[in-house]
Amino acid sequence: MSSAASPFLRHIERCRNVTLPAGRLPLLHNGITIGLVDPTCLSWMTDPACADLLRVNGDHILLPDGENLRQISTILAQQERYVPFKEWFDVRSSEGQIIGQVDRGLIPVFGVEASGVHLNGLVQKNTGLHLWVARRSPHKRLDPGKLDHLVAGGMSSGLTAKETVIKEAEEEAAIPADLSRQARHASTLHYAMSRPEGLRRDRLYCYDLLLPEDFIPHINDGEVESFHLMPVEDVFQQVRDTDDFKFNVNLVLLDLFLRLGMFDKQDSSILAENLHGQV
Repeated sequence: MSSAASPFLRHIERCRNVTLPAGRLPLLHNGITIGLVDPTCLSWMTDPACADLLRVNGDHILLPDGENLRQISTILAQQERYVPFKEWFDVRSSEGQIIGQVDRGLIPVFGVEASGVHLNGLVQKNTGLHLWVARRSPHKRLDPGKLDHLVAGGMSSGLTAKETVIKEAEEEAAIPADLSRQARHASTLHYAMSRPEGLRRDRLYCYDLLLPEDFIPHINDGEVESFHLMPVEDVFQQVRDTDDFKFNVNLVLLDLFLRLGMFDKQDSSILAENLHGQV
């Protein structure tokens, strides 16, 4: 790998910094692992309030009924075991079947897979391809002030990836639905990462949207501080040389750079293998 491409590997390694199960206890439903629970939280599971909802069996935790996840989330929030987002996310089996819902704040504690969307807002100018970049609000709970995509967000319960793109596009950047519906699914990324809040096992649905030159995004929900339109080459350099972007945004941008052919053949093959390899 060339010296120009090797700095991009650090972003992949940062988001894949854990080997599962990483000392965590499997959370089982119908014999399938749906989560990996931090063992320091076992006392939460054996608390009388949760005793009828979960079964702790030494080397694993059994969830008899997926519907119990909502009640567990509510109980643990009332006990101030975690800070809830008050936003429900679907917990799915490996086949995609919805098992139940969990509060977003409990996801890294239980180590369940979470899904989200990222939208590359692209503008083709005479001078070349440009990308809309957002700066996150300094008041965000996670990664305040970091650079981000024009549109990005978690998939709330009951929504598909495309529906989430349309919802988040309107909420975050005032992009009308008739425009955001044109977004094209480009790829899906996976990673497992140890973070201060716990274990993140994320599935990112990556979309591209070609926007008109005269389109200007507007701050709509306070989650973004500002928007900036940058040549894609400048974004490439910033990802390569800095950690200014939110950790997982770097992965989605690297995927974009690979699809745009911004690396030579050998570098592209190595980076793609690391980016898309099995977690």
